[in-house]
Amino acid sequence: MTVALPNKGRLSEKALALFERAGLRAEFTSERALIAEMGPDFRAIFVRAADVPEFVADGAADVGVTGGDLVAESGREVETMLDLGFGRCRLAVAVPDGSEIQKLAQVPSGSRVATSFPRIAAEFFGQARIPIELVRVSGAAEIAPHLGVADVIVDLVSTGSTLRVNGLREVETVLESTAQLIVSRTAWEDPARRPTLEELAAALESVLRAERKRYLMANVPRDRLEEVKRVLPGISGPTIVEVLHGGNWVAAHAVVDENRVYQTIASLKRLGAEGILVTRIERLMP
Repeated sequence: MTVALPNKGRLSEKALALFERAGLRAEFTSERALIAEMGPDFRAIFVRAADVPEFVADGAADVGVTGGDLVAESGREVETMLDLGFGRCRLAVAVPDGSEIQKLAQVPSGSRVATSFPRIAAEFFGQARIPIELVRVSGAAEIAPHLGVADVIVDLVSTGSTLRVNGLREVETVLESTAQLIVSRTAWEDPARRPTLEELAAALESVLRAERKRYLMANVPRDRLEEVKRVLPGISGPTIVEVLHGGNWVAAHAVVDENRVYQTIASLKRLGAEGILVTRIERLMP
């Protein structure tokens, strides 16, 4: 089965790391290789992130990873199997700092809009019933208003610092975007391929689910067990294990949210817990 992955940039790095943590390491034959085996069932092909939806929709790849913004801009019929969470950004309408425009409704009819997302921009302003003149650019849309070739831009924003540096400000969010695991409808509806696709999605999701969880183990007094259970809810309650020759001690194991580890340890210490150990989790299946 073929997986289309971005060939460069943060999306590529994050995608490769995610697949490796799921047990699918890309085995490159050389630094410039655009094809890599990933275990017995998968091979990766490396293409421009913007081309991933095309390769998937056309059947050149069964599944792929790219940004949701690029999926929307492609207009191709693909299914999103999993939101991968990384590569977070937003597509926004921005104007020069000196502009009188404060909100979308104030964008004048006939405004020139510079963007590398013409499909999304046209649809967005169309839904707002604002006629515009599209100015297509391949990048660096921020410079267009200063060159007098556009009044407004529609561009990707992460922190907003690039806009501020270039004397621009946001007036409206067009869409929020993260990396997506996408699949062609043909592959998804194929009974021979669907089980493998579902297994892949489950493997990747198990890695994502584990990222903000920790596995906590502690020896706790047997007579405080009911209180410990309230402190350690876990996924379906803590696992309680007898400690060999432990007497009044038992071991409590539980999966804990990362942001609750500090509080949980403090609560366990107050209950007399000892030998507390916290570890990362590589994968977590429900």
